[in-house]
Amino acid sequence: MEAIDHRSDTRSHFIAASPSKVFAALSDPERVARWWGPDGFSSTMHTFDFQNGGSWVLTMHAPDGTDYPNESRFTRIVPDALWEMEHLNGHHFTLTLELKPSGEGTEVCWQQTFDTAEHYRALATFVAAANQQNLERLPAEVLR
Repeated sequence: MEAIDHRSDTRSHFIAASPSKVFAALSDPERVARWWGPDGFSSTMHTFDFQNGGSWVLTMHAPDGTDYPNESRFTRIVPDALWEMEHLNGHHFTLTLELKPSGEGTEVCWQQTFDTAEHYRALATFVAAANQQNLERLPAEVLR
């Protein structure tokens, strides 16, 4: 298998809040719907069974009216520390958000990993922008 750094988008963002406050914005479907997705998108949550092995089904609505159904499964959840899911339909990937206490807040470490470097490279520009947009919207929800 190819090295993880060749098939992943990895970034981090500091949020001036405790890991528990950040985790609260990651674990509540109403709150996730407010920050999840690329700029201009909205989300309708259908299922958000926030537990290890739980299902997450949502529809992302693009600004042009196109709907994008998404199905994922939560693979690892450690309260106030880790949130990981496997995206099951369309593009297959794993997304891990690690929450690390840092001074007066939390460093959110985001890693989206695809099965192959080729798959990642085909989406890298879009993925980088969308992930950065998510991380830029998350603090507003955490501090809400």
